[in-house]
Amino acid sequence: MAYNQMLQSTIEGVKSIARTDLCLMDTEGNVIAATNEDAQQYKESVLAFVDSPAEIQVVQGYQYFKIMDGTSVEYVMLIHGDGDDIYTIGKLVAFQIQNLLSAYKEKYDKENFIKNVLLDNMLLVDIYNKAKKLHIEAEARRLVFVIETNKHRDSNAMEVMKSLFTGRHGAYITAVDEENIILVKELEKRDTYEEMHQLAKTIVDLLNTEAMINAKIAYGTVVQNIKDISRSYNEAKMAMDVGKIFYDEKSVIAYNKLGIGRLIYQLPIPLCKMFMDEVFPGTTPDEFDEETLLTIRKFFDNSLNVSETARQLYIHRNTLVYRLDKVNKATGLDLRVFEDAITFEIALMVVRYMNYMERKHY
Repeated sequence: MAYNQMLQSTIEGVKSIARTDLCLMDTEGNVIAATNEDAQQYKESVLAFVDSPAEIQVVQGYQYFKIMDGTSVEYVMLIHGDGDDIYTIGKLVAFQIQNLLSAYKEKYDKENFIKNVLLDNMLLVDIYNKAKKLHIEAEARRLVFVIETNKHRDSNAMEVMKSLFTGRHGAYITAVDEENIILVKELEKRDTYEEMHQLAKTIVDLLNTEAMINAKIAYGTVVQNIKDISRSYNEAKMAMDVGKIFYDEKSVIAYNKLGIGRLIYQLPIPLCKMFMDEVFPGTTPDEFDEETLLTIRKFFDNSLNVSETARQLYIHRNTLVYRLDKVNKATGLDLRVFEDAITFEIALMVVRYMNYMERKHY
């Protein structure tokens, strides 16, 4: 639609200068853009012109020009008038539309190419051949970002992303499903993960302020070759899932910062259940009341420091010790002991993972 609007604007601009009517039709006689309301009456003569060997002809006071896509006719342009000046204008406009067509096709082809590489739908030799044809560097540092909004691939979010990156060298905005927007960004040699993390935060802020959209962004690791962007994409998707389970408060999640959450995410559910049955027979660590769970979380945040935890919770040290003893009695784990604390923390994460997978499948 945007492309057709661009064509309409082009011929309207020419009319304002040349003060003559123009019309653009496809090879089936459909009006693509026109400055006159009776353009459809020329359908039959346009169809005859498409099938003729002529490149230019004059019919009923209009000059007809073929606009080619390679060796095939893509459009026919009509311009009113039969003088040499109108012919010159017509040739220039046809040339401009042909350039617009080429640019649009290249952009469309690049987007489809990137999409197919992301989805691993191409053979290696085809990737390199197509990249060369589309003037895309095979050897370059690239990073894939996955942007998820609180709505199904919101069109406003897509527009904001395109306005940010359209025209930037080596940046491609696309989508492979109804859930996410994907940014494939080519990096400079000096670009660091910290800078990319900041870029992701900036995008989140802009989507919030410009489109009133809450977004999460996950990104993979930097790859050096076009064939490997599918790996960075899959890493970003995993980071998005792991972030929802374990780091829901974060709006930007990096694959290389997932820590133990990434390991747990890759465990089979039967193995998780076996672990929980062995460590917490008959119960789970998330069954404690909110007060106890808050105490445990604060205790872990303060590196198992009893005094500092009690101070931040505004409770007496003995009250904290009592709560920890209650957990010890219920689970057999003394959270003041590092190994037991680690076991409890992992168990909490495993429970979150199992609950997430259960919700996802049901």
